[in-house]
Amino acid sequence: MNSKEFLKSGHWPTLLAAFVYFDMSFMVWILLGPLAVQIAADLHLDASQKGLMVALPVLAGALLRVVNGALVERLQAKRAGLIGQIIVIVGLLGFWACGVDSYGAVLALGAVLGVAGASFAVALPLASHWYPPKYRGVALGIAGAGNSGTVLAALFAPLLAAHFGWRNVIGLAAAPLAVALLLYIVLAKDGPEKRPPKPLSGYLKVLSQPDAWWFMFYYAVTFGGFSGLASSLGIYFNTQYGLDAVAAGYCTAACVFVGSLVRPLGGAASDRFGGARVLTILYGVAAAAFAIVSCGLADVRLALAVLLVGMLALGMGNGAVFQLAPQRFRAEMGIVTGLIGMAGGLGGFYLASSLGFSRQITGGYQAGFLIFATLAALALAALTGVKRRWRTTWNTQAAAAARI
Repeated sequence: MNSKEFLKSGHWPTLLAAFVYFDMSFMVWILLGPLAVQIAADLHLDASQKGLMVALPVLAGALLRVVNGALVERLQAKRAGLIGQIIVIVGLLGFWACGVDSYGAVLALGAVLGVAGASFAVALPLASHWYPPKYRGVALGIAGAGNSGTVLAALFAPLLAAHFGWRNVIGLAAAPLAVALLLYIVLAKDGPEKRPPKPLSGYLKVLSQPDAWWFMFYYAVTFGGFSGLASSLGIYFNTQYGLDAVAAGYCTAACVFVGSLVRPLGGAASDRFGGARVLTILYGVAAAAFAIVSCGLADVRLALAVLLVGMLALGMGNGAVFQLAPQRFRAEMGIVTGLIGMAGGLGGFYLASSLGFSRQITGGYQAGFLIFATLAALALAALTGVKRRWRTTWNTQAAAAARI
């Protein structure tokens, strides 16, 4: 890739603003995951309650991504992003001021944090509308690498909670969001293509196309795995291996860092070799990694190593899915991003909650990981079958860009 040509082909201040906005939003979206050990100890939560607590923000973010996708179509991406950021900042400060003293209040906070998770449906269209097809995978990979904000939450939230209390961390989280909001206001700019908003029938028409459902399923596996594990691994390392909250946070941060770092590489590799080819390999790696974890590895170091490989595959897979999607749905990218993002969040909700229920019912996490490994294997089989149809049904330019 020619980096100078890439920078000239789009609007880099908007790409930077999209990344920072996405990064800080994702930091607070999964905030309850890194704080889960301290919250659970304070409120005396069982395994299933912990699982639901960390999964609820993921579910709320999934559902609200469709709303944000529609807002992007009607209000443009920048304005939709401003609304979401203000809601999250006010919500964090409100809960911090009023206090979070019950399980119900934690769940209510999780619903507000879901608004931050819906930033996905704003940041990616905001960036993609500035870049030509041959660089869109890289641009979306860079913007999408904002999910690295989960690393910041995993690294610092347990440590800050140990010193200041987990309730005060909720208020502290509003500060970096405010900085991101200022940068967003100054740097972000809507793309040059102005499309009239589509009626509801236009959105339903997208869902009538099988490819939309396939992309939703593929992202439910890749991003669902990433976000679900980002929310749950702190609890997993604490419960399964006896690590304290800070050490569990460091292990989680390592896994999330790898998954976030390689997302742009997934987009770049897909631009060069084809998203379908890259995704095929990554699903195979993810299925194998989580099948191994489901065996209940005795050594935490070995478990961490295998989870790193699995998160690497999922992170690159996120970039690969969003190299393919714009080739197929360029004209409907706003609503398609919302739908695919919703599916990814639903996948994350499933994984985070199922790990908690697996622990509650069976006494271990093996069943949850094994089911997810099976889903990755199913995604691999489905992709292998459907790409044969894509070769004959996609237009020539899209098929060439995707290298199906």
